[in-house]
Amino acid sequence: HITAQYSKQLIEKLCALSNKYFRSHVKNIYSVNDWSKTDNAALFLNIDIIDGAIEAGKKVTFVYNKYGADKKLHKTSDNIASPYQLILHNQRYYLMACNERWGSITYYRLDRITDMRLSDEAATPLRSLKEYESGINYKEIATSLPYMFATKPEHVEFLCDGSVIDQVVDWFGDNARISQQGEKFKVSVNVSLMAMEYWAMQYLNAVEVIFPQSLREKIAANLHAAIEKYR
Repeated sequence: HITAQYSKQLIEKLCALSNKYFRSHVKNIYSVNDWSKTDNAALFLNIDIIDGAIEAGKKVTFVYNKYGADKKLHKTSDNIASPYQLILHNQRYYLMACNERWGSITYYRLDRITDMRLSDEAATPLRSLKEYESGINYKEIATSLPYMFATKPEHVEFLCDGSVIDQVVDWFGDNARISQQGEKFKVSVNVSLMAMEYWAMQYLNAVEVIFPQSLREKIAANLHAAIEKYR
């Protein structure tokens, strides 16, 4: 989650604290240059600003970026947000915050944030937001938002092969209600429809969404579009 240079420096510092016998066995100290690592050097500063903003109850402003074909970050939007929590999910760090433009919870990839500033404006209290009156439900985040799309979880049912039950439990945990139906398994979950669309496409050969109909139709449309591409 940190840059290759930071990784290299950290490994070297840790090795410096060890004895010569340990250091002689560290063969991969430069392998960090081959990892897929962020080039966002502001990562630590962002964490510091976010932590300060949460403690002080202040908003933050920042630029959100996405990678382009040149493998570099490019600006996509300016943001004003009330930060609430940093969350590690699917091996990525996210800033959970209220997007003040839309007045709703949004999850921002921490390594995509640049030019972060602490604002003088008071943050919007989390418990003042609809569906967050009781605070953060970490279990719901972990099981109903597998891809961190901040859309409201809805009831979804799907059939799946036994070969992917392990993956169902891995992704949805106790949120999944599983019953056997012949050679298949029926699974009921509360999940973001946008996230479920991506998930079902990922396990296309073993999963069939049966409810809601609108999600079935969206996946079918994706498949028809894909077929046209590969004709």
